Amino acid sequence: MLLENINFTDFLLFIASIFLIYFFQFYYKYFTRPNPLPGPIPLPFFQNELEFKGDLREFNLSLKKRYGAICEVHFGGHRRIILSHPEYVEKIFSSSITNPTFSARTHQVQGLEELKVLDKGILFNNNLKSWKFNRQFFTQVILTPSFKNDVILWSYKLFEELESYWQSIARNMTSSNITRGDTCEWALEADFSQWFHRYSYDIVATLITGERSYSMAFYNNSLSTTKVQLPSELIENSNEFITEIRSYSLGVTIFMSISSLMRHYNPFIRNKAISLLKNQIEEDPNVVKLRNDMLTYLITAKTDLNKIKYIENDEMRPMTDDEIRINLLDAFVNGTDTTANLFCFITYYLCHNPNVKQKVLAEIDKFFPFITPHKITHENLFKLKYCEAVIMETNRLMPAVNNITRYSTDTCEVAGYKWDKGQYFAINIISLHLNENYWEDPEVFNPDRFYHSLETSNDTTDTDDTKMAKNKFSYTIFGGGLRICPGRKLAMIELLSLMTLVYGKYDFELSDMNDKLNVKSAAITSCQELKVIIKPRKL
Repeated sequence: MLLENINFTDFLLFIASIFLIYFFQFYYKYFTRPNPLPGPIPLPFFQNELEFKGDLREFNLSLKKRYGAICEVHFGGHRRIILSHPEYVEKIFSSSITNPTFSARTHQVQGLEELKVLDKGILFNNNLKSWKFNRQFFTQVILTPSFKNDVILWSYKLFEELESYWQSIARNMTSSNITRGDTCEWALEADFSQWFHRYSYDIVATLITGERSYSMAFYNNSLSTTKVQLPSELIENSNEFITEIRSYSLGVTIFMSISSLMRHYNPFIRNKAISLLKNQIEEDPNVVKLRNDMLTYLITAKTDLNKIKYIENDEMRPMTDDEIRINLLDAFVNGTDTTANLFCFITYYLCHNPNVKQKVLAEIDKFFPFITPHKITHENLFKLKYCEAVIMETNRLMPAVNNITRYSTDTCEVAGYKWDKGQYFAINIISLHLNENYWEDPEVFNPDRFYHSLETSNDTTDTDDTKMAKNKFSYTIFGGGLRICPGRKLAMIELLSLMTLVYGKYDFELSDMNDKLNVKSAAITSCQELKVIIKPRKL
């Protein structure tokens, strides 16, 4: 009876009243917020999402330019404090187990729950007790001497495989960009982004699972008339998996902040990891010789806790299948794209800075006059101080990660303001790295700014926290504080190995020096394409 008395006009008035109440509540909450900061005014429903055009690096730079060293934006129903000055991030990067106020990486995001990664593993685990438990397992395996040796071993083995593909493609091509004559001389235009993302993935897949991946073989077969003779399903599955991992990595910002666009990618990744885990568990680790890969280590920890080192945690137990799965996913996501992207950026900057390039080649030739497996060791690689400085300077101008986020688990004081528990902070990395008060000529590529301090240091294990302190928290490469990347030393080993193998054996130059870097910037800045002319060096 009541509905019969409501006409269309009454219905519209009712809807309009709801919207007006929502608008009033929305802006009342906004204008009465504690510690109001400059920033774009949010819109009802959309908040500041319309301000974001899909490029997080440029978005961060524009925020710093328009609103200064501290501002706020609103995404996904949360207020985010953007910190763009080194003085404001010191407390966050100085957090520790004894002061875990900034131990959480993010708030309780529904999208992460859909991915089934929230409060699990390492990357998005806000449960400090669970995070410590998982990180200790994770750290023990990647810091063992045998695992580090395998990183170098597989870097060399897979580079030999990559070389064979390059040579095969070059000698089968008839286009003008191939130099023929002496059978040992050839030149080839190669997309470093495609090759080295696959190279990095194949290394990480082998180190994590103990099983070979063939994404480089897939890419070779798409270019060459000489096909790799392996089962097609094996090659295609490798390529499909790396595609899904890259989609996951690039879309995590949107997934966390705006909507659940990435949930369709999750089932493949999750089911692949579960299948791999179940197949490996069927092999009895008490019968077969244990390998050095991460999956074997975690399964051994699951099936026989006495086979591993003591885990310093009050929860003395093996890992569950789900915990193993999430740790594998974390390792894939963090271990593939960032290294490949940084190597592409290094190549780009070296080609545009010939003097720096010559110094890099001279240092490699000095310590590796003959590139052989037994010469490429952890100790020898970390003698390449100038190469290490080039890595750090490249990361300063093109940081692979755009934001480092923290979520306060207690009341705190940051940038002179007192904040309640549950405040979300985002550290604007590129603005730290380009701060004119801390860096002379910040837009100029100059590895010497790092080289002089590295040259006088014999410490090959200098932590990222130490590097940040030396630069007054105006620089970071692997994060900082409690959440510093556990695989940072392995990443440096892989990058130095790549520089030695590629630059030591091949001449390289950009196909078009006028081309700008082709990147896509979301959670990470990913190199989409980098065309390079390569040919064997004449030593």
